[in-house]
Amino acid sequence: MEDRVINIESVSLGIKVRRAIWSVTCFLLFRPFPTLLFWWWRWMLLRLFGAKVTFYAHVYSSVRIWAPWNLKMEKGSCLGPHVICYNQAMVTLEKHAIVSQYAYLCTAGHEIDKPNTANSGLIVAPITIDKNAWIGTRAYINMGVEIGEGAIVGATASVFKDVEPWTVVGGNPAKIIKIREL
Repeated sequence: MEDRVINIESVSLGIKVRRAIWSVTCFLLFRPFPTLLFWWWRWMLLRLFGAKVTFYAHVYSSVRIWAPWNLKMEKGSCLGPHVICYNQAMVTLEKHAIVSQYAYLCTAGHEIDKPNTANSGLIVAPITIDKNAWIGTRAYINMGVEIGEGAIVGATASVFKDVEPWTVVGGNPAKIIKIREL
């Protein structure tokens, strides 16, 4: 994970402006359309703001996405109800990756050796959820983490390190519960 961390210090004015426009758009045009009937509308808005979301990915209207331009979702992937996708760096969901309700994907933090201010010490790292992986309800995925193919992160687990393919993890911090055998 350490090799994936990027020090960006602070958020640029350009990003702040894009965020403001996205926030207003999200409030007026994304969140008010909760039914499955409008999935195509949310898909179109995300793509308009730079998301690389395939036509067959599903994003619930209650999801909170910080930066659509840092989101990639492949066929059959899903961001479930009330997921928080705090994606200052790229968040990638590969084919059939599922993020369950109220999960938190967090790609940003602060350097611990610097004063804790809003204008300095910001670090970011991408999150990747490989194909057929499943993130359980209320799970927390930390910056720089990769969830391996077919892995399962249990409900309320806190993941701070990569999860190997076909493993089931749970707890805080997440530990291996079992290896999946298919």
